[in-house]
Amino acid sequence: MPGIVPHLVVGAVAALVTATATPLVRRFAVGLGLLVVPGERDVHTAPTPRLGGPAMLLGLLAGVLAAWLVGDFAEVFAAPSEMVGVVAAAVVICAVGVIDDVRPVSAPAKVAGMVLSGSVLSLSGVSLVVLRIPFLDVVLLSPDLSALLTVVWVVLLANALNLTDGLDGLAAGIVAIAAATFFLYALRLGDEGLLFDGNPGSMLAVIVVGICVGFLPHNVHPARIFMGDGGALLLGLLMAAATVSVGGRTEAAYSGQSFFFFAPVFIPVVILGVPLFDMAFAAVRRVATPGLKMTSPDKDHLHHRLLRLGHGHRRAVLILWGWTALLSGFVLWPTYSGDGDAIVPIGVLALGLLLFTVLHPRLRASPAGVTDSGVAGGGVGD
Repeated sequence: MPGIVPHLVVGAVAALVTATATPLVRRFAVGLGLLVVPGERDVHTAPTPRLGGPAMLLGLLAGVLAAWLVGDFAEVFAAPSEMVGVVAAAVVICAVGVIDDVRPVSAPAKVAGMVLSGSVLSLSGVSLVVLRIPFLDVVLLSPDLSALLTVVWVVLLANALNLTDGLDGLAAGIVAIAAATFFLYALRLGDEGLLFDGNPGSMLAVIVVGICVGFLPHNVHPARIFMGDGGALLLGLLMAAATVSVGGRTEAAYSGQSFFFFAPVFIPVVILGVPLFDMAFAAVRRVATPGLKMTSPDKDHLHHRLLRLGHGHRRAVLILWGWTALLSGFVLWPTYSGDGDAIVPIGVLALGLLLFTVLHPRLRASPAGVTDSGVAGGGVGD
């Protein structure tokens, strides 16, 4: 498995290309008048383009090309169908999102695009092969069940990240932290000999980190461009591809029972706990509310609630980044140390962050509707 230096080179290329392409895409969107005018549910105040998806896609293509040119990843490209499938699936889901950014499409049509993208991914060979249940057993999946679960995972992550993209820099920061964590986790599995040399999971994870790092300077508050559905769905697809590659295809001889935190299915669920919890909470809320459809947008997501508590835009984003970092530390520390002693300090940090989240607005009240910078926040999300 390639070392950390080739991975960092690939990530740096993805970051550089994304950072360079984003202002060009922004200029193109502004020239065509493709701007998001603030609405009732939005928290930004000025019309802002939201076509960040194509710039992120260019970052992906550049990262894959760089990996192909770096000889350390020869094993990953030995069976080119997988990477071709990842790129094709990324183009499909990004196109669906961009179309929705330019001219909104129906929810069923958008889901159909996600299913198509997930199907392309699965048909190319990037799919769950085994399902590891901590403390129980390893289940070898049939081809049909493997494809189904892969598509479902793509749809879940794409929707979760799309719902999270509601404040400037929120989704990009959360994904950057989660992808970096999963990259380190994949390296650890590789060091233990649990991943075959051609596994693309670590490479995809570091490319996602690069994409987010390159996009964030243009997306932090006050954002000059939003990633839009094109970017959010693309990041969801790439995270699904990375986690499926690692979590669903580790060596079958490894039972995973000796160490709970070496449970590849458990790891991505925890690392991406913030967007997945927000999506699950939104689904329950909409089902439980009479007259509210599952696809009906609202202003009760986690970031909306933090704003209503009195947190400013930047502070609300930092809090959710903090929770993602804590969850990441919760799984990374025992993965590298071999024990679960970190649960105590991480629990203390979690308690401190919880108290800060709930009590800080009351201890330091600020005028309603005013953010840290004195300007109402921005972002687009459902």
